[in-house]
Amino acid sequence: MVRSSALFTKRNPDAHPDFFAAEAAGLRWLGAAGAPVVDVIDVAQDHIDLERLMSGRADPAAARVLGRALATMHDAGVDGGFGCPPDGFAGQIFIGRRPMSSTQHSRWGEFYAAERVVGFVRIAVDAGSVSTEQLGDIERACGAVADGTFDDDAAPARIHGDLWNGNVVWTPRGAVLIDPAAHGGHRETDLAMLALFGCPFLPDVIAGYCDVHPLRPGWQERVPLHQLHPLAVHAAGYGPGYGRQLHSAAREVLRLL
Repeated sequence: MVRSSALFTKRNPDAHPDFFAAEAAGLRWLGAAGAPVVDVIDVAQDHIDLERLMSGRADPAAARVLGRALATMHDAGVDGGFGCPPDGFAGQIFIGRRPMSSTQHSRWGEFYAAERVVGFVRIAVDAGSVSTEQLGDIERACGAVADGTFDDDAAPARIHGDLWNGNVVWTPRGAVLIDPAAHGGHRETDLAMLALFGCPFLPDVIAGYCDVHPLRPGWQERVPLHQLHPLAVHAAGYGPGYGRQLHSAAREVLRLL
């Protein structure tokens, strides 16, 4: 990575041909929906140039503004189904450095289980991060999700897709989003990921969100459901500790049945 007074450059000559293009497409797609995203200055196969962000501090007012912006971004919707990539982008999409499916589905539960949880769980099992005993509960939870138990009538939302606290940069102008895994998904997934890794002033983010788009009753109980995806991704790459958290979240999902 290279920093200058105006730019923040990420460079990798060995990156997948679509890696930086997917990041740029996601940022522009979210920004077009009103999200406060880092500006893309230039992108090529081996690098992306972004505006350099100045450090600031989170506070309740900025958190509430972020919540309103997230709701507006989600409400912008998508032109495809659940799992669709950013408009105009037909390449491989990623979460972190891992490839992520852009296979589209008409039903959220079917999409979420098949394209956002099960594939990463298989990697986690092969890596030794999820045991056979844990896998049984995780598969039962995914089966219930895939069957439509938690489906609602909401259309796909335009989501960041990797909205943990590290991808929210607090600057003097407020929160700025970086490093998206943008796709058509469920609005509660972004909020659940913020909760998973500890976003500052999260109650204020939620309050701002509800100023624009009130959440469906029971959203708090569904947080573990929407954390299955990020926990599966982390279990695939970061060891049994995340496998245990994934198993715990799956057991919470089973308790909702």
